[in-house]
Amino acid sequence: MLDNRQILEKIELKRNIWDVVDYVNNVFKMALDRNASDIHIEPTEKFLLIRYRQDGDFFMIDKLDKENVSPIITRLKVLSKVKIDENKKPQDWKIVYFYDRDQKNIDIRVSTLPTSYGEKMVLRLLRPDESLTSLDKLGFIDLNMGKIKKALSSSYWIILIAWPTWSWKSTTLFWILKNFNPLDFNISTLEDPIEYNIDFVNQSQVKPEIWFTFATWLRSLVRQDPDIIMVWEIRDKETATLAVEAALTWHLVLSTIHTNTATATVQRLINMGVEPFLLSSAMRMVISQRLIKRVCQNCKKPKDVAPHVLKTVREYLYPIMDKQEVDNLIFYEWAWCDVCNWSWYKWRMWVHEVLIVEPYLEEMILNRSTANEMTDIARKHWMLTIIQDALIKSAMWQTTIEESLQLI
Repeated sequence: MLDNRQILEKIELKRNIWDVVDYVNNVFKMALDRNASDIHIEPTEKFLLIRYRQDGDFFMIDKLDKENVSPIITRLKVLSKVKIDENKKPQDWKIVYFYDRDQKNIDIRVSTLPTSYGEKMVLRLLRPDESLTSLDKLGFIDLNMGKIKKALSSSYWIILIAWPTWSWKSTTLFWILKNFNPLDFNISTLEDPIEYNIDFVNQSQVKPEIWFTFATWLRSLVRQDPDIIMVWEIRDKETATLAVEAALTWHLVLSTIHTNTATATVQRLINMGVEPFLLSSAMRMVISQRLIKRVCQNCKKPKDVAPHVLKTVREYLYPIMDKQEVDNLIFYEWAWCDVCNWSWYKWRMWVHEVLIVEPYLEEMILNRSTANEMTDIARKHWMLTIIQDALIKSAMWQTTIEESLQLI
């Protein structure tokens, strides 16, 4: 099988694209047809590279003569309504593209970045999965779903989604928000940028150029009689402290934070400067998540698992499942078929780690315990780690052992 470098070498260099408008539209259409999540337009030393990110992997699409760089970048800037003559600093905005196949408008988030060979552009295709009509569609196992629904029944606290890059945290955050009827609550959000419009929710856009930041917004918002506050991301001490204080004054605060595990989120907030006594009183739940590839249900087949791999699986599953049941598990692998477009996998799925801040954790937060110490205790209170959740889903034939063990 060829790697991407070999594939790129085989792609013929296009000298002239003739009609830049048609070309850009075709780039959008092909990306949507393929369910790509991002379009990367990258000037290199010798040519302009266009590639898609699909199911987490990159696919080489086209390479164009460098004479086409300026027309394509200019066309995208015109569509994005950003400054055409600004090429020395990053810019962000969005494009609204009408997708003929689905007969609907698709938001495309645009980000520019100056590089040594010209401006690079990354376009994020914001097409929400309309099958995700409730929390039950987000792939939480029953144990975690019960914890989440109980936490969301509270009228205050702070609830966080912990995420690394490319884990679709915004999808989870929005569907948690959709758990509430906006006509029964006063819901306000501050986003960067606004990705999905929600009826009867007061959505605001960060504008740092006029000092409209997360922190200044939070200060103003508490005077707006809010019930539920959604802060797009906690990035600094000031925002973190204000969010915690809002939760302590009888508001439900939803936000995201960039950490790798649920317990590391606690440590991250303390390291930011949030006082442990405030955090232990305000934090209710942390959901940490990843995306892994889902096995195609049409062409999956039983897999013989190597003994050393089974040993690793048992180390993770023995503490949470009956040993005999674990020993009798059957795992599946992918094959090739036209249903999954000969790509082995059929889209992606979430795996999760749900941490509920119980009294035993409050004491550990006050004592500034390490993330590993909190994880060890939380596991004894039935917190499943992300790797355990992934292995359970591989045992349910939703993904493969290889995908699950990549999370270690």
